Amino acid sequence: MKALFKLLLLFIFIAASLSASLYLGLGLMVSSYASAPHKADVIVVLGGDEGLRVRRGGELFKAGYAKHIILTGIDSKYYRPNHPNWRERKLMSFGVPRNAIFVDTWSESTWEEAENASETMDKNGWKSAIVVSDPPHMLRLHKSWSKAFEGTSKRFTLVSTKPGWWNALFWWQNRTSQQFVISEVKKNLFYSVMYY
Repeated sequence: MKALFKLLLLFIFIAASLSASLYLGLGLMVSSYASAPHKADVIVVLGGDEGLRVRRGGELFKAGYAKHIILTGIDSKYYRPNHPNWRERKLMSFGVPRNAIFVDTWSESTWEEAENASETMDKNGWKSAIVVSDPPHMLRLHKSWSKAFEGTSKRFTLVSTKPGWWNALFWWQNRTSQQFVISEVKKNLFYSVMYY
């Protein structure tokens, strides 16, 4: 009986340790596909931005990583091509010429951003992209862009912003990080069912 009790305690300890490791490792899992930038034909700055993504895209352009930028996540109801919105103006402040900025007003999801950017790349003969977003989105972006580019010679590199609220190891200590990680786990499950 004692041996069975010890075995049960050992099983509970192992299960609890594995669960804790899995939970604590979620931040690393969702952000693991971010990498250093490589020269590309275009930088794709994804929507849902409060400024960090546009800044990172502008810095990459200024550093010579690409000669074109696609901005996604701009609502067609409010976009006026003759009046640059704040994201376009921010890019121009980094020295990005207005004619180097392509605006995607059709995409309403991460999947559509990847599909529409892929089409824009085809139209312009571009083969490589740097995709800019926040760290917790990297796993879902990797899956979406891999699927959108499947069967083509196009390639992409995921480059993340560096928000002050993000720490992949201690994501659970910050409320913003917690919300992003839990949301990303749910979205990855949804995308796995719907798109992959």
